[in-house]
Amino acid sequence: MQQTKDVVIRFSGDSGDGMQLTGTLFSDTSALGGNSIATFPDFPAEIRAPQGTLAGVSGFQVHIGSEKVLTSGDYCDLLVTMNPVALRANRKWLKKGATVIVDADSFTEAAVKRAGFETLDPFAELGISDYNIIRAPISSMTKDALAETGLDMKAANKCKNMFALGICFCLYDMPLDHTESYLRRKFAKKAAVAEANILALKAGYNYASNTHIFTTTYQVPPAKLPKGTYRTISGNVATAWGLMAASEKSGRPLFCGSYPITPATAILEELAKRKDLGVKTLQVEDEIAGICTAIGASFAGNMGVTTTSGPGLSLKSEALGLAVMTELPLVVVDVQRGGPSTGLPTKTEQADLYQALWGRNGECPLVVMAACTPSGCFDAAFRAAKIAMEHMTPVILLSDGYIANGSEAWKIPSMSQYPEIHPPVVTEVPDGGFMPYKRDAERLARSWALPGSPGCEHRLGGLEKLDVKGSLSHDPLNHQRMVDLRAEKVARVAEFIPEQEVYGDKSGDLLVVGWGGTYGQLRTAVDMLRAEGKSVSHCHFSHINPLPKGVEKIFSKFGKVVVCELNMGQFADYLRTKFQQFTYLQHNKVQGLPFTVVELTDHFRALLEDKK
Repeated sequence: MQQTKDVVIRFSGDSGDGMQLTGTLFSDTSALGGNSIATFPDFPAEIRAPQGTLAGVSGFQVHIGSEKVLTSGDYCDLLVTMNPVALRANRKWLKKGATVIVDADSFTEAAVKRAGFETLDPFAELGISDYNIIRAPISSMTKDALAETGLDMKAANKCKNMFALGICFCLYDMPLDHTESYLRRKFAKKAAVAEANILALKAGYNYASNTHIFTTTYQVPPAKLPKGTYRTISGNVATAWGLMAASEKSGRPLFCGSYPITPATAILEELAKRKDLGVKTLQVEDEIAGICTAIGASFAGNMGVTTTSGPGLSLKSEALGLAVMTELPLVVVDVQRGGPSTGLPTKTEQADLYQALWGRNGECPLVVMAACTPSGCFDAAFRAAKIAMEHMTPVILLSDGYIANGSEAWKIPSMSQYPEIHPPVVTEVPDGGFMPYKRDAERLARSWALPGSPGCEHRLGGLEKLDVKGSLSHDPLNHQRMVDLRAEKVARVAEFIPEQEVYGDKSGDLLVVGWGGTYGQLRTAVDMLRAEGKSVSHCHFSHINPLPKGVEKIFSKFGKVVVCELNMGQFADYLRTKFQQFTYLQHNKVQGLPFTVVELTDHFRALLEDKK
């Protein structure tokens, strides 16, 4: 057995082969063993694409390490592939000399041809004949292992992913107990199915152990993480929990009105589970209804939330203007995906920034934030809700498919560490009577009067408001004043968020700038270059509008500034409008995929070597 610092495993097969579950169980077992983990589920948009076709290939990549890992890895040490087309689709993600486990039973002449190979030797055709290829008859051995269970052939074949998982557990010296417990819970009402999957799991483990298909097995030691209770959490689940935590801290009940949309639906699903915490959810008929119900709930005194992705944010734009005009607290979570239009529903992108900043009619400013990591979605959602309620403004929280579906080990925090949230709620008539648009001097936030409070009755709508009184007004000077007040209210949020920080030296040759879910790849690339002695630092943004204080000072101390984002340069353009004195280099990618650390380090080295 050999110890290794980290390893990247990729599971791949047809969308019905259970690769997402297989990868999740491997990840959970690694996390329970104390490893640091980062995952990348990569699945097709089609609900059930034709079997054996590229459109139907589903993958799940996990990076486990004995030190803190920030990305799911560029290329894999081990590829588990259940059919020829999955091998073809994932060849590009193999490290040189990687181990490849294939289900030999699936490599029939018909399947190989259907996968688009020109010959009957896909390994030679892909140039991986000299890799460590393990041709295991997974399907037939699974059926043999379950022959006495009484399951029909189709049901038995569905257990082959557990056989493959057992092989992987043997290769990396991992226990089976967590997976066994999970299967018994999942199939509590179908004991025979649970036992069949467990038999397949053990059969795979024993096959790998007894036949010595691996010349070397590996062990990834536990990571030295801060003491505490950890769990694996995805970005979408962390977002839901952060919103619930903010509801608890504010004393305002949480309402989420949403229309299901990939890749944001899991937030609504997670919130719907928590009626025990007073959460109210409503699955509505369209995106417009989703945001309008949330605005109505906010008017009624709830913490209003709606969740969506890029196409849905487009549809919500008119109602976002209503939320800005009425100055009601609202959190809109946009889990970005490839666009435009319906685009690439299951692929990641950062191309909704323009839309979040300016995608409304009129002068319509609101707060824009971005989550940076799967577990960091908890804090980002909490902060977004706190700002929305204390400043009486809509907040758009940008996530993306990579961190929303990805997961990592998260140290469960104590809620005593989180600040109280104090919404400006009015339940009694203040001195001088209630004025809907009377503001506090510090935040410029108006009061939040709850319906049913005697003397605080008022109406809100989408027409311009008379300053203080809130009645309809078409007065030109009043309109100018209200536009100025709404803009200044958002700008003052900068006084209540941390100053921008820089990672690494405070001055140097190259500053790498990013925002949102590119954090892990950018930080890893910067760490690698700094270990080589390069003068590189990292500045990552989670607050976008308003920008934090200190940005101009940071930028001024570096020879070059390169902005990296998964779009064609939207944040770079935004920075040009704010700080025109600097030159912004760009590194952009729009492929529905996250950055790789390799491409980033290569680009940064080239910038450092270019003396222009």
